Amino acid sequence: MTQQVYNNRAIWTPDRLVETGIEGRIAYLTQLGVLYKGDLLKVLPHICAESVDTIFVDPPFNLSKVYGARVNDNISEEKYVSWCKAWLDQCIRVVKPGGAIFVYNLPKWNIILGNHLNESGMMFRHWISVNIKLSLPIPGRLYPSHYSLLYYTKGKPKTFRRIRTPIEVCRHCGKELKDYGGHRGAMNPKGVNLTDVWNDIAPVRHWKFKSRKRPANQLSTKLLERVVQMSTQKCDVVLDPFGGSGTTYDVCERLERHWIGIEIESCDVIIERLQTENLSPHKSEDYVEE
Repeated sequence: MTQQVYNNRAIWTPDRLVETGIEGRIAYLTQLGVLYKGDLLKVLPHICAESVDTIFVDPPFNLSKVYGARVNDNISEEKYVSWCKAWLDQCIRVVKPGGAIFVYNLPKWNIILGNHLNESGMMFRHWISVNIKLSLPIPGRLYPSHYSLLYYTKGKPKTFRRIRTPIEVCRHCGKELKDYGGHRGAMNPKGVNLTDVWNDIAPVRHWKFKSRKRPANQLSTKLLERVVQMSTQKCDVVLDPFGGSGTTYDVCERLERHWIGIEIESCDVIIERLQTENLSPHKSEDYVEE
């Protein structure tokens, strides 16, 4: 990765400016991306305004989970919302006009964060329901079976690539689950248009998909591939300020996107993932129209 100097700043990749003040925080570099170790609220301000094409955020959900010594996942609702709005404001600042912001969280929180994005002038595109049953039923309530994925853009999207998915079939008999009103013959042979309800994202349970060094939940590469393919072209820049297990960066490497990553805890799992091919990506049969 080449670096030059422009107006007393370091150029990370052509036209992508990152202040030199955070060079010491770099944990890992590839030809496509850079991983910073540190608090996202201390790193994000150093990323230049309107320099990122797509941002994907998957923050802790404030469910008292153990992520490490530097992450407190059990704070008051007021503090949690205030913290989320602080990094969301930075994301709004650094995303390009026409760029996209995706926020993956519980519906409880995304109602509030979506409203904040609305008030900040961002354009609402979709509330995507990612149907993953990971929790137990809660007495006195409906069984929560989906996560919310907000999709906003800074004005009219500069990139929106249509994605088609295979026609759903019964896993037992192999027959198609829908008859499409008797117009099956008129269906596009490349699949059906992607909807805002994603029923085909499986939870990451098998060790061939996740590191044994990170017991916390991990996201499927299929979900991230869909987000990246939908909103970017090759060589665009993707920012994920919650590194976790490095799923986003792995997908960007495979799809030839530049990426910027941030992780406050140990980066060892991420680096291991990017340096080896021990973990398999989830199978995706999405068809992406150019």
